[in-house]
Amino acid sequence: MLNSTSKHILHCALLFGLLIVFEIFCGGIKVTESSFVAIDPWEEYGTLLTIVLYLLRLLTFLTLPQVLFNFFGLVIYNAFPEKVVLKGSPLLAPFICIRIVTRGDYAELVKTNVLRNMNTCLDTGLENFLIEVVTDKPIGLPKHRRTREIVVPKEYKTKTGAMFKARALQYCLEDTVNVLNNNDWVVHLDEETLLTENSVRGIINFVLDGKHPFGQGLITYANENVVNWLTTLADSFRVSDDMGKLRLQFKMFHKPYFSWKGSYVVTQVHAEKAVSFDNGIDGSVAEDCFFAMRAFAQGYTFNFIEGEMYEKSPFTLTDFLQQRKRWLQGILLVVRSTEIPLRNKVLLGISLCSWITMPLSTSNMIFAAIYPIPCPNLIDFVCAFIAGFNIYMYVFGVIKSFSLYRFGLVKFLACVLGALCTIPINVVIENVAVIWGLVGKKNKFYVVQKDVRALVTV
Repeated sequence: MLNSTSKHILHCALLFGLLIVFEIFCGGIKVTESSFVAIDPWEEYGTLLTIVLYLLRLLTFLTLPQVLFNFFGLVIYNAFPEKVVLKGSPLLAPFICIRIVTRGDYAELVKTNVLRNMNTCLDTGLENFLIEVVTDKPIGLPKHRRTREIVVPKEYKTKTGAMFKARALQYCLEDTVNVLNNNDWVVHLDEETLLTENSVRGIINFVLDGKHPFGQGLITYANENVVNWLTTLADSFRVSDDMGKLRLQFKMFHKPYFSWKGSYVVTQVHAEKAVSFDNGIDGSVAEDCFFAMRAFAQGYTFNFIEGEMYEKSPFTLTDFLQQRKRWLQGILLVVRSTEIPLRNKVLLGISLCSWITMPLSTSNMIFAAIYPIPCPNLIDFVCAFIAGFNIYMYVFGVIKSFSLYRFGLVKFLACVLGALCTIPINVVIENVAVIWGLVGKKNKFYVVQKDVRALVTV
């Protein structure tokens, strides 16, 4: 069996090999005369069309910042770290509250996952912890000294009118509800998120270190039973995003330049109170993004937590689309908000612009084939690099998510090929999500199907 370093070297070799082949194939690296476009577009296509073609080509560069963060994150840091080793005794760890927020629609799922997560913590040696379930509707969580069910009253309102998950999270911070001390820690999970012993050890190391009040780690989606192979393979990109961009921004810069996810969020209580989830409508659709940007603006630092957690990808394409639409609308509200200083959301804003202009970028792929235009070598090289690296993100996500030893070589390679085949479908869904997100109402919070048992009808 290959060790961690060997796997990382092979991953880097595969990445650079794919990039070189893609550069040559797309003309980013000129090796023959046929690699050069020999036409004059101003004469061939006319002024207006030529200007449009060059503008469409330049839109590709909006994705460059996050591509570079992903690239260096996947290359600089070991992409296949060994199992997390505790740096101190779990008995010496400060108090940790594992907080799960739910509407209460999937009571059995929540109760099952609470029990599983509790046992994972105990198996890791963690003793000083509590699991809180914050719900809009009572779920009947069994009484236990390590669990607490908090039902958010229907009449509860925050000072700024926060809604949805942000409202529930803010309720937990009220003096009459909160039972935690300022030096305690909170691990925020979605109702379907499962801890692993690796992630618990990573969290223990993070809180024992105590240098940064906020942290986050990797989530993978191809664990246990896969419900929807299409969405799971499409989400392999998100796995690469965690190991690349997220890890680089937190390990090297300790800043959430591109925001973070809404689950596997670790916070220290005093910092969470200072930042607050009470951020009005703008901070209610993508409450995680708004919170990160506010913490960034207030000077707080972040770090990457070793060890992965498990979630499942959306069960249907409709949920997949709705999820992406909500993310885009929520981030749009964050970037437009006057509460976040411009200097703190520059990279997030550029990333959002690349997402919003995705329909135009997609049309550029078609127009580039029909109406080729000559560009400086550097532009051709960068465009091919961006395209080739984004394709590799799917490949790496599958390699990271699926075990070769568990699936076998044939099925493993089929998963890699399947992920590549999902790219056109994913592009279509992302384009629809962009258009729908821009024209649709932006103050809705769509919750995807979480419990696979609900899909079974009798």
